Amino acid sequence: MTIVETKYFQIEDVIKLDSGKELKNVQVAYETYGTLNENKDNAILLLHALTGDAHAAGYHKGDEKPGWWDDMVGSGKAFDTDKYFVICSNMLGGCKGTTGPSSINPETGKVYGIQFPVFTTEDVVKVQKKLIDHLGVKKLCVAGGSMGGMQAMEWAITHKDMVTHVIIIASTSRLSAQAIAFNAVGRNAITSDPNWNNGNYYDGEKPEKGLAIARMVGHITYLCQESMHSKFGRRFQNKEAPDFHFDIDFEVESYLAHQGQVFVDRFDANSYLYITKSVDYFDLAKKYGSLENAFSETDAKFLIMCFSSDWLFPSYQSKEIVNALMRNKKDVSFCEIESPCGHDAFLLEYETQTKIIKSFLTKEQK
Repeated sequence: MTIVETKYFQIEDVIKLDSGKELKNVQVAYETYGTLNENKDNAILLLHALTGDAHAAGYHKGDEKPGWWDDMVGSGKAFDTDKYFVICSNMLGGCKGTTGPSSINPETGKVYGIQFPVFTTEDVVKVQKKLIDHLGVKKLCVAGGSMGGMQAMEWAITHKDMVTHVIIIASTSRLSAQAIAFNAVGRNAITSDPNWNNGNYYDGEKPEKGLAIARMVGHITYLCQESMHSKFGRRFQNKEAPDFHFDIDFEVESYLAHQGQVFVDRFDANSYLYITKSVDYFDLAKKYGSLENAFSETDAKFLIMCFSSDWLFPSYQSKEIVNALMRNKKDVSFCEIESPCGHDAFLLEYETQTKIIKSFLTKEQK
């Protein structure tokens, strides 16, 4: 069992956000695995998904469960810590050690709440870049699934002189209207909870019901019909027939209720609002005029993977990225993986992903 500790980096510079506002005294929580080589060019930056954090692998003292991508990070694994210096940080706006709505505003001495400025994916990468420079990294590979894949694209475009390899998994260059709609429902569930109190709930009751509903809605999008049928079907929860009331009847209802409750114990409702909004705003084609234009200047080598049953970020969205890169004559590898796991496959199908990622990284070393 590998025991790891979360570290913290304080950014001295003021972070100028896309909104025109500024953030001071930004703290970044991060973890590292492996060793940075003498040339400082063997780094891999892992970019977490919506509700992830810096704890990608190994165990914290006292934890029963490892980091969220432990099957992918470590000696001999996809991101081999015998070869690479692997970094993962909690994103701006998060609630696991990096400055966000639940942090203290240095200007007022009070919790930010919804006084925290709205930020974009570009702003998230600005903060990550400060950490990477602090660690002394000169060249790196960026890799992320879902929302992390969006950040990986932003890294490849904005820091094209530093990024040599990009691994994008189950992601998109912009959300569909349907995906934005699901995020909107989640945010409305939170802000409709009386305990949300316009974001000022840190000294009282938290909007647990609203946040739990947001997680339940989101979790449905991470699965798919096939996986839900396989796991639950129409089976009743601990009974053979309905009770004819509005309590939980079906196994799938019990599962979603559990997911919602577990989530409120570890995540901040305001962070959920801010992070989903930053994802909604991400749109490379709009920003650069076209997706082809967005990737015109990058020289990185790309590996793009998607999953057959992912209906949140369906395969055609990954193929749009691949086609834009190919039109620019960029080096891009693509694989659509058959999986019944839906969007969550990037966290579950580690054996197949490991083979593909190892091949991609090994090929580039030759």
